[in-house]
Amino acid sequence: MNVSKKMADGAMMSAVFIALLIVAMFIPVLNIFANIALPIPFVVYAARYDLKAVGLMFAVTQILALLFGTLVAIPVAVSAAFGGIMIGVALRKKLTPYETWASGTIGFVAGLAFVFVFSQFVFDVNWIDETNELIDRSLSMTEEIVSTVGLNEEASQQMETMKEQFKQLPDYMPAGLAVASIFMAFITQWLSYKVLNRIERKTYRFPPFRSMRLPTSIIWIYFFALIAGLFVQDADSLILLAANNAMMLVGLLLTLQGFSFIFFFAHTKSLSKAIPVVAVVVTLLLPFIMLYIIRLIGIVDIGFGVRERMENREK
Repeated sequence: MNVSKKMADGAMMSAVFIALLIVAMFIPVLNIFANIALPIPFVVYAARYDLKAVGLMFAVTQILALLFGTLVAIPVAVSAAFGGIMIGVALRKKLTPYETWASGTIGFVAGLAFVFVFSQFVFDVNWIDETNELIDRSLSMTEEIVSTVGLNEEASQQMETMKEQFKQLPDYMPAGLAVASIFMAFITQWLSYKVLNRIERKTYRFPPFRSMRLPTSIIWIYFFALIAGLFVQDADSLILLAANNAMMLVGLLLTLQGFSFIFFFAHTKSLSKAIPVVAVVVTLLLPFIMLYIIRLIGIVDIGFGVRERMENREK
């Protein structure tokens, strides 16, 4: 009976996955929503059954994806499956929401890496070269537009600075993939909670944002990346490239930690809920100033245990 139910659920989830994949591949507008929902069948199935059953579903769906969507569908199907499986397995193991989020992020990173490699070797598409070409075209158009207006010396220098910054964008592609994976994992996990709560009467939910706490090791990663960035002078060095990407990714996480502390502080001190919201809005309006301040708050929160001291004092 259990085997029959497992097979029936696998067939049903595979059918839902393929239906979503077809919509994602061939139907405009709706493809946006289908792509977002695509990992959920794997989340639901992996949360219920063991890896052997999940592996069988993965194999079946990839074969069906090849039949219904040709080779183009494979990277989309694999990426969604990896992320969904990692989140589902984490739910089955009863990991915390943030551990589940981290697990899902790893899954989507692996999925996007597969897309990158698959595109390179099967379709002969080099995403770095494509990005460089897009940047060159955009800069050329910008130069043509501003040349008709005329630039003074200061504006010309600003234009050159902007060109140098844009040309560095491909170097940050690894961090960009990681950031995209973080958001994809969050959206997938949040939607999966809604689905599982509805169909299985579960009570999955994210804890309040104010309770988010990153491990202390994050600070050490940030510190070593900062040191490497200061002492490695070779612009083409892989160490410098890795350090810059780590700084970008960890900096984002520390910024989130800083916002989390502001929400925690407002809650603990019974302050208006508008205060942390205003802090977020001001940061979005003045990112070049506020991001560093919020990041510093996150570092102090993690490194000095400010939150724990406040909690002990309140007791």
